[in-house]
Amino acid sequence: MLKKKISKILIGTNNKGKLREIKGLLPKSIKIYSTLDFNLKSPAENGQTFTENSIIKSKYFSKKSNLVCIADDSGLEIDRLEKKPGIFSARWAGSKGDFNKAIKRVYMELDKKDKNWRGKKIKARFVCALSICYLDKIIASVIGKIDGYISNEIRGKNGFGYDPIFIPKKKRQTFGEMKFSNKCKIDHRSIAFKKIKKFL
Repeated sequence: MLKKKISKILIGTNNKGKLREIKGLLPKSIKIYSTLDFNLKSPAENGQTFTENSIIKSKYFSKKSNLVCIADDSGLEIDRLEKKPGIFSARWAGSKGDFNKAIKRVYMELDKKDKNWRGKKIKARFVCALSICYLDKIIASVIGKIDGYISNEIRGKNGFGYDPIFIPKKKRQTFGEMKFSNKCKIDHRSIAFKKIKKFL
């Protein structure tokens, strides 16, 4: 099955932002399917790490669709908060995926730790685990990370998730202020993708 090139792949996510980003990274020669094509709900993500969760999703969606699947698990780690929200990044947004709520919680947790945090550099990073599976077989699993800082205010309407409060190292704009195409060239997902593309 996998000695020949992958000609079709399912992107295992119900997150529209991730779908758009992964779609943009995949080679144009591959026919791409989304979970909507099969009306698939997401599995329970009960892994302890980003990698475990991306493999859970990739295997689950592959078995449901009988296609090779690429799935991502990603999130924001904030050093001042003991690397939270981490693997719970999406869960902080609640069942409706409200990231305004998640961002408010980040600021609230930072306020609890240090009332003066806004005047300091709060180190953080985005982490992305990307896995490609076919049924129970793991073809590849990699990690991409980008370091940066938490913005002391919400800035920008581009991107998705925590993008409006994350400033990558050596940049002045948050991911939310960057053009989507520029963000996609440097973010954690593109770093992971560079490592995994040889398997496609």
